[in-house]
Amino acid sequence: MQWDRFFEDLEDQLDSEWEAERAALDTEAERLRVSRLELHDRLVPLVGQRLGLDLTGGVAVDGRLAAVGADWCALEPDMRRAGPLIVPLRALLAVTVPHAQLLSSARDAAPGEALRRRMTFGFVLRDLARRRIPVSVHLVDGRTLAGTIDRAGADHLDLALHDPGAPRHPQSVPGHRMLVQGAVAAVRADAPAAVP
Repeated sequence: MQWDRFFEDLEDQLDSEWEAERAALDTEAERLRVSRLELHDRLVPLVGQRLGLDLTGGVAVDGRLAAVGADWCALEPDMRRAGPLIVPLRALLAVTVPHAQLLSSARDAAPGEALRRRMTFGFVLRDLARRRIPVSVHLVDGRTLAGTIDRAGADHLDLALHDPGAPRHPQSVPGHRMLVQGAVAAVRADAPAAVP
């Protein structure tokens, strides 16, 4: 009888050690999985959710996350007078979300739409140039320039300066700027526009 109890205790100890080892392995595997997540992966499950973005240049905006591309995200701000805010991910300083959404974004990381995943910030800028949509360009130093994107190259864009929301006419353009994409914190369509 005593031997039976002894072996039962040994089996219980072995089971406890096995469970502890498996829990440790599961925890380490989870840490490894999370260590491989990128910001893009965390944002994709948040599409459609309300959140806040803090950007370089002191810009802070709240709204609904409308889309996530290869290296950008689009936020539909609470202000209805303007179109979406297109933000290169490199210009994000912080994302404010409720704790439950923060946790689920780490658990539910998904690849997102295949086509949108390939659309770069430069692609979005070229689309805005093609459509001739007036924009406000927020720079990383805090300045904002209004105009229309005439051309978007691989790492820069040409902006025809004019009054915010006004259509581009040669007589209303007092100047032009060539902007390095790295200097752009966000681009807001001054007229409602569809997110690519």
